[in-house]
Amino acid sequence: MIPNGGVIRVGMRRKYWVLLIFCFGVLLLDQWTKYLIVQKLLLYQKVEVIQGFFNIIHVRNTGGAFGIFGGENGGLGSILFVVVSLIAIGAIIYLFIKIGEDEKTLALSFSLVLSGAIGNLIDRLQYGEVVDFLDFYLSTYHWPAFNIADSAICIGIGLMALELLARDKKKLKSSS
Repeated sequence: MIPNGGVIRVGMRRKYWVLLIFCFGVLLLDQWTKYLIVQKLLLYQKVEVIQGFFNIIHVRNTGGAFGIFGGENGGLGSILFVVVSLIAIGAIIYLFIKIGEDEKTLALSFSLVLSGAIGNLIDRLQYGEVVDFLDFYLSTYHWPAFNIADSAICIGIGLMALELLARDKKKLKSSS
């Protein structure tokens, strides 16, 4: 007897293709840009791109997002961030497996968050810290430097939040 009402599925399910394509693409872009920064710029060297708004700068982050809990390179803090990253990656993969085939936005958001988490984990394992290089500021207001992996995580979480808000709105309309 053939499952799925006589339809034979060939190949991977669509959500896994989304995961592979986006995760691999973002991870490749993240690692390539960090490689270029490490090879072309000395630590703390900056290149002004848009005066008064955007620089490319080679900095290292020993802490979490935007330098939170940063400190000395190595030691217990680094081990803690590696362990937390591994737990987060495991949780994301578990949640990804659990989502339905039709949940395209969640598949994309999990793929982006996963690629960012893996990209920054690679840095922590390779350097003991994360390479950051995108530096935005306006007058005296300065945003902490970040990288492609950080951007993927933020975009993924934003998409996830929008999807969950849209679901809540649908539930409210259907219950009215």
